[in-house]
Amino acid sequence: MSASELALLYGELEIFSGISLEVPERARIGIVGPNGGGKTTLLRLLVGELAPNGGAIHRPAALRIGYVPQMASKVTDGTLGDEVMTAFAELRNLEDALASSALEIEQADAAGQKRAERRYSSLLQRYEALGGSDYRNLMERATTGVGLSSEVLETPASAASGGERTRAALATALLTDPDLLVLDEPTNYLDFDGLAWLETFLGGFSHAFLVVSHDRYFLDRVVSLVWELDKGKLQVFRGDYTKYRALKIEQSERQRREYERQQEYIEREESFIRRYRAGQRAREARGRATRLERLKRIDAPSKEAPLRIDGANADRTGQIVVSTRDLRVGFSNDDEDVQLLSVPDLALERQSRTVIVGANGAGKSTLVQTLLGHIPSLSGQASLGHNVQVGYQRQGHYDLPEDSTVLDALLDARNLPIEDARSYLAVFLFSGDDVFAPVKSLSGGERTRLALARLLITEPNFLVLDEPTTHLDIPSREALERVLLSFPGTLLVVSHDRQLISMLAQQLWIIEGGSVHPFAGTFDEWVQSRQEENRPAPKPRKRSRSHGAPQSKARPKGKRAPGPADPPDPEVVIAGMESRLVEIERELESASQRQDVAQIALLGQEYQTTQASLEQALSEWGG
Repeated sequence: MSASELALLYGELEIFSGISLEVPERARIGIVGPNGGGKTTLLRLLVGELAPNGGAIHRPAALRIGYVPQMASKVTDGTLGDEVMTAFAELRNLEDALASSALEIEQADAAGQKRAERRYSSLLQRYEALGGSDYRNLMERATTGVGLSSEVLETPASAASGGERTRAALATALLTDPDLLVLDEPTNYLDFDGLAWLETFLGGFSHAFLVVSHDRYFLDRVVSLVWELDKGKLQVFRGDYTKYRALKIEQSERQRREYERQQEYIEREESFIRRYRAGQRAREARGRATRLERLKRIDAPSKEAPLRIDGANADRTGQIVVSTRDLRVGFSNDDEDVQLLSVPDLALERQSRTVIVGANGAGKSTLVQTLLGHIPSLSGQASLGHNVQVGYQRQGHYDLPEDSTVLDALLDARNLPIEDARSYLAVFLFSGDDVFAPVKSLSGGERTRLALARLLITEPNFLVLDEPTTHLDIPSREALERVLLSFPGTLLVVSHDRQLISMLAQQLWIIEGGSVHPFAGTFDEWVQSRQEENRPAPKPRKRSRSHGAPQSKARPKGKRAPGPADPPDPEVVIAGMESRLVEIERELESASQRQDVAQIALLGQEYQTTQASLEQALSEWGG
């Protein structure tokens, strides 16, 4: 598929123009950009749901596209399982045809029986070629992978939640084995296991895919090309998300230098024009003025607002901020207690950063509300420590003054000088005229950012956030990370954003099997520990048949025993280089966050050198 000079207008508003692109075979493309930049609109153009106002889209006639929008709108009359089964419509039709053909064989006379048998044989060959013997197993693996249990699949599609319908649409698209898979925010409704399954699936997918996502962790694992759609223009970057970020920082640094040089040039020219506007050199001054008018101006590079979160002024808490004892979490239903979680005795210490992780519906939000005393426990107790001032943001609940502007909404939470308020809002990406926007007109991501700004301006010393990255695009998530990393109090966060968790968490509370399991380490350490637990045990080496120590093999005359000076084991060398590549990726991410351009350049060069050495080692070892 390809497109040339695409343009799209909504009334008088130009969404984008002059966009040309190409989707090669087996392409693995991630599309990024701020919310409202046109990513979903571009997908709808490419799959044929919208027609462009200009340009052309070139699709091969036989191209099969599987498209999963952010919210599945199609609702069938049957169950969710029936909806997923539509991926196998041809196989189901073949099953009906085979049944009819078998009946025809039974009822045919001698003359017609051979003809009926030939038809049956032809249908059966087609059925087997399409995977008829295994499609139900495929469906089970796909639906389990995206988190749809057999009970949920029996739910009427009209009664299913938006998340369940979206996961069903995702499973359906994956099972159709399209030539081009187009996914719009597929990670929104997946838990950790679902994300891992999808990453594995896409890693082995034999065709091309396009995916819009704000999940940087996910993008790093599945894409090899990044399209950035911003301010109506499309830029293409080779590599995963981490490589894209490094290239963007380098690009921004070049733009800054070029902008500053151009500004110096403009200042010199304008000074000359003012000085010689009248007099002997007036003609030259007019010529320079004409050239300045025609000069294509370089846009000023965007600047991050200086970070200034003053929560340190809040009262200091005791050493233990929240603790539990013999706690059971759940709810009462018709005078019957329904337990969700049993909680070991826990204690959150002052200035710690803890993230709660677990599957959807495992009880994460209920645990948080029980800890804060918003809902009663089934038994046991949860206690806040001395001088604890809680700042709590529930998922999807913002409590904003709808009739105010963004600026007034902040001033409503705390009275402070206008310039200080505007500087504070800039940290949360409200700059310029953004602060005068009506609250009622804000998008979901903007409402999340404003709610967090209002929460933090009150200077809590215990900040509790439930899925704070919901609706946030990547720039907003990065701004949130900067804010949270600078927060001087105690943090308790519920999240499935693995990039946020990786950067933020000093410890984890993992919810599995109806219990809370504390993990005293980072997210990366937890992932590594799980991988080690799931790694198959090494096969025992073959030993000599004789009892006791293994006998050394006889060496040919003149050969010495291998020693330290011998070449190292190729497997060890390869494993070392692979480990170093992973380390470099982490260091690149850290350098990108710091915007350390020099370090990014050094790490990028080392990455390329190590990658080349690894490929050579693999080639020599395999050959």
